[in-house]
Order: sequence, then structure tokens, then C-alpha cells
Amino acid sequence: MTGPTSTSSELPVRVALGTRPLGLFESLAAARRNIVEIIPEVATRQPVVSGKTGTRWHMVMDPGALRRVLVERLDDYPKSDVTKSLLRPAIGESLFIAEGAHWRWQRRAAAPAFSHRNVTSLAPVMTEAAERAAHRIGAAAGRRAGNAYDEMVAATFDVISTVTFADGEGFDRAAVHAAIDAYVTESGKISFLDVIGAPDWVPRPGRVAFDPATRDMKAMADRVVAAREARGPSSTPDLLDLLRAGEDAETGRRMSDAELRDNLLTFIVAGHETTALTLAWSLYLCAFDRRVQARAQEEAAAVLGARAAGAADVERLPYIRQICEEALRLYPPAAVFSRTAQVEDRLCGREIRPGDTVMIPAYALHRHRLLWEAPDAFRPERFADRKAIRRFSYLPFGDGPRICIGASFAIQEAVIILATLLARFRFTPVAGRDPRPVMILTLRPEGGVWLEAEPLA
Repeated sequence: MTGPTSTSSELPVRVALGTRPLGLFESLAAARRNIVEIIPEVATRQPVVSGKTGTRWHMVMDPGALRRVLVERLDDYPKSDVTKSLLRPAIGESLFIAEGAHWRWQRRAAAPAFSHRNVTSLAPVMTEAAERAAHRIGAAAGRRAGNAYDEMVAATFDVISTVTFADGEGFDRAAVHAAIDAYVTESGKISFLDVIGAPDWVPRPGRVAFDPATRDMKAMADRVVAAREARGPSSTPDLLDLLRAGEDAETGRRMSDAELRDNLLTFIVAGHETTALTLAWSLYLCAFDRRVQARAQEEAAAVLGARAAGAADVERLPYIRQICEEALRLYPPAAVFSRTAQVEDRLCGREIRPGDTVMIPAYALHRHRLLWEAPDAFRPERFADRKAIRRFSYLPFGDGPRICIGASFAIQEAVIILATLLARFRFTPVAGRDPRPVMILTLRPEGGVWLEAEPLA
């Protein structure tokens, strides 16, 4: 039976997975409360688990079967109808949602914007955000405990809004941030209409209230795109400029203003939420394990001294990167994602029919008893040899052709900010205020990550 987050003196917080099958209405209630609760505990021990709650579904944890879904039969397993229904109102037919040829040309056009060279060139924005976050934490240190999750959301939204719209002209950061948070928090909740496959034009009661905020957000992005089109490139090249210059090498096609808007909003949503979560969970885990924190502080101090981290430091901070990767294993932002089968197939000997939902529960995959040693334990060193991690057993950014286009951006940002903070502060958990992993669209720390920060010098 599902229950609240469990804790112990030896293991970081985790979700207690179910020990019995859930019916349709129990599944719906669990999905609205915490999507991870629909995962049965047996999914951490078996290659595939199947059932039926409205539609037939299969949870797949076998790396070979996941390769088939994510690489070998990519077009036969498009993103699920529920995923599209949840996200299309905010981000249209952008790179995240588009399928087939429409996705491929967008991916080719956007890829240069996320080249190693361009990601590295954006690092100074991350360094400045790390400095500001350290200043805010330092100003409060010793006076009160702080919510590290809120701080990391502020830092990463600062980064993504700056790298997206460098000059900030016509872009109300506070309004966009509020609209995104409202949409993720409320409209991401799965409704009964999603479960039974009702068409998108049928209003979802939980989302109607946030339509005006979504429309305002899209209208604001439209105005920024139009102004840039009229005025020309920003004095400091940003993501909007890079996408405007992007061109599909095969067709020569470029993004329309509407496509630019939807993809920019996609990157704003994904580009700050997932990295903020990585950082918040990393800080929680460092506070949870003083041994890990001390080793990371030694590494950060040796590399950085008193300065903030930059792009050139990322390769010199391997242990801090391992902490980020282990945080992504234990608390993957996309803890469950899904596909809708288009053709008959077999996965791990299980019959797959057209219309079946194929779920990839990264939360269970990352804690699978046959793939990971001590899977619920916090052990950053397991990522010391990245080649030892079996492919398709670790999917924080997905894998295959549709792997997250901003993965290298996110890792660079997380390492820069985490190293800067660990070089300057010792973090201690606040007794009785453990976070609770809860997924609506992403796996957030419900209640926040409450820590005390003590300056190291």
C-alpha cells in the first residue's frame, strides 16, 4: 500500500512504493497526489510490470527493452497522449512535444544553439547567478534557516531568463515565473478526462483557471520575439538569437515566430525547473551526508579558492559532478515518463498492442535491485567510472535521439552553482523538516529543502 515518504538514519528520503495493485480511481487519486505512488514496489525487482486502469499499461525497467522503445522503434513509441494533453496548452507543438518529421527538423535547427561552444560561452551567466545566490545565502546565514529549493529556483530562473533574452526588453521575469509555476503546479495534475482519453478540446477543470496566465505568458514571449525580429540581434547573443539563426541543414527551414515562442517557453520551463531540482536535492544530500559534503568542500576549495566556478572548472570538479549525477539518480526530475504504442510489439516477452501506454518509471529504474548496488543509498562515487553505468539503466535526461537537448547545459550549470556554494558554506539539515519527494510534472521536494548555512571563512 502506498504511503508517505519514508526516512531512516541511514538512507535519504524516498517514496514508499505500493505493495498491492491499484484500481482505476485509486490510481487517479495517487496520480493527482504524487505520480510516483502509482509505481508498485515490484517494479524495482522485475523487468516489466503490466496492468489496466482505463487503458492497458506496461512499466518497463529492462535496459534492452528501453533501448528498443527509445532508439530502435522510436517512431512506434511517440510521447504519450496524456503528456501532450498536459503540456500542449503551454508549449504548443514545440521540440518537446512534436513527433516524426516535425520534431526532426526542429531538433536539427536547434542543435547548434546547444553545441559545446555555445554552452560554454553562456557559463559567465551561470557564474554570476552562483555569486548572487551565495550572497543571498551569506546574508541570511546565522540568522535563520533557508529554503534551498526556493534559492535554487531563483538562481536557475535568473540563468535561463538571461540566456534566453539577454537584454530583457519586454520580458517580465516575475510574471513569467509566476505563470510557469502555476501551470506546473496545478494544470499538470492528471484528470479523469486524461485517463479515459477525452479530446483536448474538453475543458479540464483544474486547468481552466490558469488559462489566462498561460495566454499572458505566450503573448509576452510573442512581443519579445517580434521586437527582436524588428530590431535585430541582441548586443550579447542569447538563446533567442541562436534559435533565430538556426536552420535545418537538410531542408533549410527556420523556425517561425510561433515556433520560436513555443520552443523558448519550453527551454525556460525545462531549463530552470530541472536544474533547480538537481541543485536542491544535491544540497539536501550533502547536508544529509557530512562525509560527502566535506569531500566536496575540499575539492571546491582546492579548485576555486574564494572565487566562483566557471566553465573551465567543471572538468576539474569530478566529485561535485558525481554528486549531481547521484542526485539525478535518486530524484530524477522526470520520475515517470510515458509513450503510446502505435503498433504491435513485444517487450520482455510481454504483448504490446496499439494504444497501450508504455511507462518508463525512472524512479524505479534508478533504484532497481538488479541494476544498482544498494540502490536507495546515496553514493556519489558510483559515478566515478561513468563507463561502468549500464546504458539505459540511468535516464535522467532520457536517451536516444530524443535525449534532452539541454543536458550538457544543465550539468554545467549545476556543477558551477553547487561548487560555488560548497566552497563557501557548510549546510546542515533542519530537524523535523525533511523534504518529501512528490511528482506532479517534476519530482519536487514538497515542503522545501530547509537547511542552515554556515560560512566556511
